[in-house]
Amino acid sequence: MQAIVLAAGQSSRFWPLNKSHKSLVKIMGKPLIWYTIDGLKEAGIKKVIIVQGPKRDIEERLRGCDFGIEIEYVIQSEPKGMGNALLSARKLIKGSFLLLNSYHFEAGEISKEALKKTPLKEKSIEMILFGAKTDRPWDYGIFGFNKINNFLYVTSITEKPEKGRELSEYKIVGVYILPLNFFEYLGRVSEGNYSFEEAIGLYMTENNNSKPNKPNLTIANILSNETPTLKYPWDLFAINKLLMNKYLGDRVKKGENVKIFENAIIKGPCYIGDNCTIGNNSLIREYVNLENDCMIGANAEITRSIFQEDVHIHSGYFGDSVFSKGCRIGAGTITANVRIDRGSINSIVKGERINTGLKSLGVMVGENTKIGINCSLMPGKLIGSNCLIGPKTTVSENIEDNTEFYTEIKGVKKNIK
Repeated sequence: MQAIVLAAGQSSRFWPLNKSHKSLVKIMGKPLIWYTIDGLKEAGIKKVIIVQGPKRDIEERLRGCDFGIEIEYVIQSEPKGMGNALLSARKLIKGSFLLLNSYHFEAGEISKEALKKTPLKEKSIEMILFGAKTDRPWDYGIFGFNKINNFLYVTSITEKPEKGRELSEYKIVGVYILPLNFFEYLGRVSEGNYSFEEAIGLYMTENNNSKPNKPNLTIANILSNETPTLKYPWDLFAINKLLMNKYLGDRVKKGENVKIFENAIIKGPCYIGDNCTIGNNSLIREYVNLENDCMIGANAEITRSIFQEDVHIHSGYFGDSVFSKGCRIGAGTITANVRIDRGSINSIVKGERINTGLKSLGVMVGENTKIGINCSLMPGKLIGSNCLIGPKTTVSENIEDNTEFYTEIKGVKKNIK
């Protein structure tokens, strides 16, 4: 079976970490898409087709990686949705295929298990849609189905249903096994952001029969294990945890030329990349990911955080936060990662207030941002790339890219470059 990996699109809800495609965020020295391809190989997939954007950043980042399987790249010239991305790979597909988003490193194994239980040629099943339980159905595509002989036969899919009008509590997780003739249905629906979902609906309408003696051609395979999603920047923490549990257990993995000074304490699972420095009396604990060339100053504490390359911090506390490459953070800066009332933390994404569902969440910071000494960064705030945050500033709102933001005695001053 061939696999199509979708790695195009603007990842707009992933701001401020979307300077490159979101699947290129590094965990333990490798981009997320590396783990996806490696998982497909382990599951026996021999050919992978990667759909990338016109920047060709996926191809550039994976150049030189020898996965031992055939990889081809195609370009989605404009971000016109999942259906359009799939159509760009049409000429390379020879039969039924696995379709997945680029961060589903577990997709190869779960699809392999699904095919063992439900061979496509048996029981008239032609399409498998993978799902998982969610407590936020209004944020996802949701299944409607009939249960017949222990199989969930899909009857409909609703994209982001209204609260209280959900068909079920099961969301689509971005992994599919589709027949070759699915492309015919894609070609018949109007082009748009939801053409893929419309094509699935059209396919089910024309092919499915929900009578017990002739069940639907499309089933839902509901996953019992935790399945990652990568819609918002804070979703990285769940993926980071899953990957570290799989590859590290409770160990600390340390790269080359790492300097660790007196009285520093490091508790696993934790990854420290090449050429990192850990200062005196620092505490690094639990699911911390430090990529190459990071510098952690004396008396700093970091927990459950992800640092990309070349991030420098000094004394302070950094919890449940992400800092993109090239960030500089002054001494005494604190990330507040818990609300004072210990409630769920909200964040603002594209002007919409989102309940993250997390009770511990710090800040997400874009590339090359500089933060002065003694700053206070409030929970769930997003700070863009190339920003300058002045000393003693409290960040209690999102900060757009290329912004100077600082507090003076007379109040707050904000300049756009």
